Amino acid sequence: LSRVDHMYMLKATYPDRISMVAGYNEFFRSHLHFVFKLNQIIPKKNYVNDIPSIKAMNSIIKQNGLVCFAPEGMSSIYGTNQPVTPGTAHFLKHHKIPVYFMEMRGEYLVSTKVIQDERYGDTYGKMMLLFTPEDLERLSEEEITDIINEKFRHDEYLWNKEKRIKYKHKGNKLAKNLSHICYRCPVCGSEFEMEEDGNILRCKKCGNAIEINDYYDFLKASDNAKFPISPSKWVEWERCLIIRDIRHDDNYSFTEHVKLGYLPKYKYVSKKKTSELCGEGDLTIDHSGIHYRGTKLGEEFNFDLDYNGQYSLPIVTDTSFFSLYVNGEYHDIFPDRAVVGKMLLLVEEMHRLHVNVWKNFKWNDYMYDESVDLEEVFFKDVK
Repeated sequence: LSRVDHMYMLKATYPDRISMVAGYNEFFRSHLHFVFKLNQIIPKKNYVNDIPSIKAMNSIIKQNGLVCFAPEGMSSIYGTNQPVTPGTAHFLKHHKIPVYFMEMRGEYLVSTKVIQDERYGDTYGKMMLLFTPEDLERLSEEEITDIINEKFRHDEYLWNKEKRIKYKHKGNKLAKNLSHICYRCPVCGSEFEMEEDGNILRCKKCGNAIEINDYYDFLKASDNAKFPISPSKWVEWERCLIIRDIRHDDNYSFTEHVKLGYLPKYKYVSKKKTSELCGEGDLTIDHSGIHYRGTKLGEEFNFDLDYNGQYSLPIVTDTSFFSLYVNGEYHDIFPDRAVVGKMLLLVEEMHRLHVNVWKNFKWNDYMYDESVDLEEVFFKDVK
């Protein structure tokens, strides 16, 4: 669910030693170098078929060691789970050993992906057996994938509608950076016009204003206020609109000016940064893939990625930027505006339209049914 998950895993498995899988790029950050080396962390390139990483995990398992990884590939972006990354079920069936999973509740609400500030409130963790070797022998890869997706099925915001846990924070800034994912106004339909003011999220064009409280409830803050029940549902609504937009327009294209970051070869990245700036240009997402036209280290640099190899965008620390691997090399993408939320949905749904190896949840099939009334689904009875 969050950046703090490792603490729960270490407590649940103590005194056994576990080898956790972390993003390859994290090993180049100076403040993590000693900790990663001390704890035998395994590097993995996000959303890439990383053979050295798989070999490392295989080696540890063959030595009766314990390997821990996130089947979704990274921590939650919206407070909900994402589908399991392709190949997870194949990996588990290959080894046919007991598989446990950690059920977590509340961790995202103390450490969201839209902002790096930590908040304070109750969190829970429970470890349990997910598959026995006999289960993995008997079940198909599709069945294993479905079981994992169902076991991890969770929405932090809706969960707290029932639990009513107050999450404390420093200052009135619960809405900070929320416009990165809640980027489309439900009243006027404008994109990237939502702005934050303390605990208020407001549309600059029509004045639609929503307050978010310590329970992560949305409350009316203007007479014309209109909103889904939670940030996670707001994103679902935006995803439905993206699905309809790209399937109605064969020439759909979205371009944003961005800055480019890279990992220097002979030194660590300092000051808790994830990369060093090395260029700038235009990034375009269209039906054929992701395209960059710009510079790197003072020279012309272009790349094109198709949806066979790219099904989502790794969000590294927060939703202000994302990363991509180009010819195996890590790059950060820093858009000039708060557009990462839209870019993420575009890439995921372009992949599902054209390739669909990384399928959406079966319980979200309604999103692809254009007869569904989105007003009825997302705004009925929301007060």
